[in-house]
Amino acid sequence: MSEVAPLISDLATILIIAGIITVIFKWLGQPVIVGYIVAGIMAGPSISLFPTVSDQANIKIWADIGVIFLLFALGLEFSFKKIVKVGGSAIIAACTIIFCMILLGIGVGMSFGWHRMDSLFLGGMIAMSSTTIIYKAFDDLGLRKKQFTGLVLSILILEDILAIVLMVMLSTMAVSHNFEGTEMLESIGKLLFFLILWFVVGIYLIPEFLKRCRKLMGEETLLIVSLALCFGMVVMAANTGFSAAFGAFIMGSILAETIEAESIDRLVKPVKDLFGAIFFVSVGMMVDPAMIVEYAIPIIVITLAVILGQAIFGTFGVILSGKPLKTAMQCGFSLTQIGEFAFIIASLGVSLHVTSDFLYPIVVAVSVITTFLTPYMIRLAEPASTFVDAHLPESWRKFLMRYSSGSQTALNHENLWKKLLIAMVRITVVYSIVSISIIALSFRFVVPFFKENLPHFWASLLGAVFVILCIAPFLRAIMVKKNHSVEFVTLWHDSRTNRAPLVSTIVIRIMIAALFVIFVISGLFKASIGLIIGVAVLVVLLMVWSRRLKKQSILIERRFFQNLRSRDVRAEYLGEKKPEYAGRLLSHDLHLADMEIPGESSWAGKTLLELNLGKKFGVHVASILRGKRRINIPGGSVRLFPMDKIQVIGTDEQLSVFNEAMQNGAKIDWDVYEKSEMALRQFIIDADSVFLGKTIRESGIRDKYHCMIAGIENEDGALMVPDVNVPLVEGDVVWVVGEKEDVYQLIDQKSEKVQVG
Repeated sequence: MSEVAPLISDLATILIIAGIITVIFKWLGQPVIVGYIVAGIMAGPSISLFPTVSDQANIKIWADIGVIFLLFALGLEFSFKKIVKVGGSAIIAACTIIFCMILLGIGVGMSFGWHRMDSLFLGGMIAMSSTTIIYKAFDDLGLRKKQFTGLVLSILILEDILAIVLMVMLSTMAVSHNFEGTEMLESIGKLLFFLILWFVVGIYLIPEFLKRCRKLMGEETLLIVSLALCFGMVVMAANTGFSAAFGAFIMGSILAETIEAESIDRLVKPVKDLFGAIFFVSVGMMVDPAMIVEYAIPIIVITLAVILGQAIFGTFGVILSGKPLKTAMQCGFSLTQIGEFAFIIASLGVSLHVTSDFLYPIVVAVSVITTFLTPYMIRLAEPASTFVDAHLPESWRKFLMRYSSGSQTALNHENLWKKLLIAMVRITVVYSIVSISIIALSFRFVVPFFKENLPHFWASLLGAVFVILCIAPFLRAIMVKKNHSVEFVTLWHDSRTNRAPLVSTIVIRIMIAALFVIFVISGLFKASIGLIIGVAVLVVLLMVWSRRLKKQSILIERRFFQNLRSRDVRAEYLGEKKPEYAGRLLSHDLHLADMEIPGESSWAGKTLLELNLGKKFGVHVASILRGKRRINIPGGSVRLFPMDKIQVIGTDEQLSVFNEAMQNGAKIDWDVYEKSEMALRQFIIDADSVFLGKTIRESGIRDKYHCMIAGIENEDGALMVPDVNVPLVEGDVVWVVGEKEDVYQLIDQKSEKVQVG
């Protein structure tokens, strides 16, 4: 009899225990993550009541794969566009919370006399709230529609990306043991460089690849390709000095912008759940109950630090962003827990061998306690805000009200100069990073290839031409982009004093582009600096004047933004999301509403011209969604059909009147319904029947009486599907279906002597 491999038996142990425990936790209404951790404690070496995992090294590998899948799935739910949309309030609040919580964690660790690295990692662990637990708590409490929950979810989005940054920083400090500012800035700069590079290149290439291969991809192939991209990015991130989790998150966030994102998320979810379960179980396996008892006081202190720190600093951060006291306290009290990122950061510390053994079980215990208390803290927010507001000095209350209204005004104020400069800086930074990457790869691979196969001068010349041609569209965008924008033109015509600064922005960007060309030429040729500068200026001017290059630059940028917006465009097309212009209508007292034509509507089958909705109600039909077909700006000849989804533009009053009229046109006439009731009856073909010897087609049962012969029962009792060309014979039992009145008219005919069976 063959023996089972230790890995398989260990997995069996883990999954059996996890399955039993999580079912119990589900029954108790507790988070599944906590159940996995408890299962891990039971499967670990500390408790002998259950079978113990024999080879923890193999389980550690599976747990690492679990982290990759967790971050990949988190990236699929994440979107870089969300960062832009979260607004200033979430940015201010998230940065305040994370900074203060890291300092608090370091302070608590130092007060216990722990090592500097233990304290630093503790700060990172308690700074991040749990997205999974908060989502579940909001759903359980029915709070997802509340105003403050939107801000909380925006803060969580920023915390996710900042957690990735924090993991990179902690990894750098753990490896180098260097806490100096230059080292930190270098790490952050490197992170931002690769983050922007991978995102830009990924958004340009990957959606295009998936689009071209869509017809060739079934669900199985899509899953394999997605996982291949994920693990490919993991390897690339690891080779550039980042963590595997960072690479998985980046690829997930890139795929989140594709049309296939929902399908990928659905296909990956079972795999993620399996490996994620193994990861959380492995977290529990590292927990020693005896150590928890030994470190009970630090656990209590850190738990209080998390609850009070998140509540206080969260409230303070949201108030600082310009929100009212009640909203701020609701947000702060919702963030009072730590979760998956705490475990991932703790695993990072263990894998790098820079944290003590006691830190992991402490963090797990704190996470379990804070997770359990989360719903109660959310419920406590409103009465706590009422209490604070009642006991707050009047001067403080007035100050907070003034600050809140003033901040909102400041945050919403638009400045043309600010918008223009931010756009120019963004374009310059992004395209510079792409250009630097192209130059680095070319000098690493392409130029050496030319030098191996061609004479030195011709190799250098060909290499320079190749590199400059590759970076030319991006350099042209740096120099020319935004020079004809609305902001630029408005500022130019608004005041003569604006023209000198505007011209200087163009000159600076031309100089940046020229520096790239100078770097390429000087790296391949030994010549005087004057000659190199002259050639560079000439090349740059040719880039600006080239119409072909202009067209290419526009096409590259257009494709990028098409790929970036493809998911949103699809959602708008299918009616799952309102178009962008819907928000702008609000400033004109107009509103875009989604409505559905009732199945029994009297409007069904009529054209828009016949209905004349614009004249009757003052509304306009912007689009019609029929199944998966969308009709934008429908003409007067377009007909409305039952269950059509229509997008209508009008004021609140107009839309209300329109909707009422549409619903009134769909009232059910119960008399009609009763008359249309169907019935099944039978009659016998005898010697006197008028149908004797006639075929079904000749009988007129369908045409004259509007009935249908469902079947014919012969003398043997067999029911057969009728043949329209076979004559009816004596003894046939004919079963007919039709509306009641028509059936009874057929059966009750006296003149035709139809005998009822």
